[in-house]
Amino acid sequence: MNNENMRICPVEIAGSLDSKVRRWVQNPNKILKRYIKEGMTILELGCGPGFFTIDIAQMVGNSGQVIAADLQEGMLEKLRNKIKGTNLEDRIILHKCDEDKIGISEDVDFVLLFYMVHEVIDKESLFHEIKSILKPDGQVLIVEPPIHVSKKEFENTIKIANNVGLSIVEKPKILFSKTGILKNNAV
Repeated sequence: MNNENMRICPVEIAGSLDSKVRRWVQNPNKILKRYIKEGMTILELGCGPGFFTIDIAQMVGNSGQVIAADLQEGMLEKLRNKIKGTNLEDRIILHKCDEDKIGISEDVDFVLLFYMVHEVIDKESLFHEIKSILKPDGQVLIVEPPIHVSKKEFENTIKIANNVGLSIVEKPKILFSKTGILKNNAV
């Protein structure tokens, strides 16, 4: 997850990622409720200040967990402060990624890649690592912003995912987004 081109959203604008207007336009519950169930283990990669994290933690319930991963300690600190003293602290594992790998070994049921894949230089390595931890019936939701990612770039990202064994099986409708649900080819 190399940031040599400074493609990473800076911590200083994290507030804009966690606004009421965004919640109205991109409601986490509406977007994710058909994919996330109680008891699941979810990897939210590029969690930022936790816009999706709280809702995901509520969806997985007491028997599930969310691995909220980000490259920037500042983003994780914002999320840590948000959940401190709540019953969600036990369900949310904060994880700082390395620049070139996610670095977790837990098997996951679902991976959320919301507005972050375009920030990754080595997409092939990213998808290989995701495939290695994705349960056989697991799913990956990739969502990219049209302002940063052209149709051609998004199609290339999906092609890279497909080449490592993750096939697109659905294109959910999410406002202001290019999307795809990916599953293991081997299943």
